Amino acid sequence: MASLRQLEYFAEVADAGSLRQAAQRLGVTQPTLTVQLRALEEILGVVLFERTRNATLLTPVGRDLLPEALSLLSQWRNMVESAHLIGNHSHSTYRLGVPQTLGPYLLPSLLPTLHQRFQRLRLHVREEVPDMLLKGLEEGRFDIVIGPISTVPDTIVREPMFREPLYLASPVDMDVAPHSNVAESDLSGLEILAVEKGHTLRREVERICERTGARLNTDYEGTSLDTLRQMVVMGMGLAFLPALYVRSEIHRPEELRVQPLQGGRLFREHAFLYRRNAPTRHFYQELQAQIREVITRDLSDTVIPLS
Repeated sequence: MASLRQLEYFAEVADAGSLRQAAQRLGVTQPTLTVQLRALEEILGVVLFERTRNATLLTPVGRDLLPEALSLLSQWRNMVESAHLIGNHSHSTYRLGVPQTLGPYLLPSLLPTLHQRFQRLRLHVREEVPDMLLKGLEEGRFDIVIGPISTVPDTIVREPMFREPLYLASPVDMDVAPHSNVAESDLSGLEILAVEKGHTLRREVERICERTGARLNTDYEGTSLDTLRQMVVMGMGLAFLPALYVRSEIHRPEELRVQPLQGGRLFREHAFLYRRNAPTRHFYQELQAQIREVITRDLSDTVIPLS
């Protein structure tokens, strides 16, 4: 009989499309992963993957069986969650998904207080782009998600947490406007840099460019906010940086000028998400209330808490 671990390996390789990447995510060696996948294929009597030089692809049979494997894994995780609920759910390990453009700059402010409040709580944090975070939450790879996700299906609960302003970053030797305050009208014709596709921040910048007449540079895209900042410092264009990133990382104003747009209402809204029917949903509500309290107490000078 196939083991749950083998099904987990099957699902992870299908998601990664690569044995090497899946092995890194799972924390196992590639030979171990290969052996377990072959054992699963022998048990099922089918070939699940087509192995090419550059990728590991699902066969048609593998595509048909993947939803069944994900359903079984989800049922098992629900059983584990139910068992935790019978005991003390704050003593468990939960999988938290956050975007790369938020997690490193928000979590350091949250985790110390959460640890004091729930001393045996463990959060396994994984960063993904927002689209993959929502998909992962639906499929059971995440228990909770915090991020700029505005639209969710009925199976997901979305609790708005806070709005994070976006600031215009420009080289210190560049005069964006002939006056001290920069307005949206001053952006017309200017070159704007953005992070790569898949990020909500990228889509927000695209809307800003459409509205103001600025030009989005699609030849050079930042793989991270740090990369984007360095591109601005080198004079390659302007960029919009989230307030929590600015608060955490911008400590040398002689390198970069960061300012709000006069009269502009530029922000991204972050929410706390979990599955509606999760057995531990009552604990998630308690957890998000604690996070909301920390944000209001410690970060209200940077973001706009939402009640």
